[in-house]
Amino acid sequence: MFQPPPWMEVALKPDFAETFSLYSPAGSRKYLNAAERQRALAVMAKLPRDQALFGLVLAWTGARVSEVLALTPASFQIESGIVAFRTLKRRRHCVREVPIPPELILELDRYFQLSAMQRDPQEADHRLWPWSRVTAWRHIKRVMSFAHVVGRQACPRGLRHAFGVGTLQAGVPLNLAQRWLGHSRISTTAIYAAVSGPEETAFAARYWRSRTS
Repeated sequence: MFQPPPWMEVALKPDFAETFSLYSPAGSRKYLNAAERQRALAVMAKLPRDQALFGLVLAWTGARVSEVLALTPASFQIESGIVAFRTLKRRRHCVREVPIPPELILELDRYFQLSAMQRDPQEADHRLWPWSRVTAWRHIKRVMSFAHVVGRQACPRGLRHAFGVGTLQAGVPLNLAQRWLGHSRISTTAIYAAVSGPEETAFAARYWRSRTS
């Protein structure tokens, strides 16, 4: 039986972008739509501050749970409004910078005392959220429950997918969205462009009007 050499085995492996989909095989959606995301953000605003800030960082950066849990005071550029994530899905050490809303970084600074912690070399490297992944997932699942979000999208990954969809619908260049999300291939990021956005709905509405007038 033919045994392909190692280099060919790598080439024969399916590209992640070819197998990744925003829908399950049964057709259920994996991302939060705009209305679901707004409800989740409203619920987060009422949580204890540490839980609220964790959820807001997830929602506004598209980061993975493990990446947010790894954040320390040193991860933030407070004046610039930037947070640096270690991209944990890459084999090589890789850090990506993602801008976050000014009011969010101010609240992070106020609650965690980031500015003061950054002046202490030991404190600067302490994790902000000393939780396990299971605890983090449980907090976000509770948010989804209170926000009446059900299905495959009712999890931290649903927030990440919503970020990907939202950035492209807002006109963020594809290569920039790729960097923010930490994708190694731009073809993976491009999948988020397949979701129907406001412009597409507007075109459809024009068609509906033309067929009924």
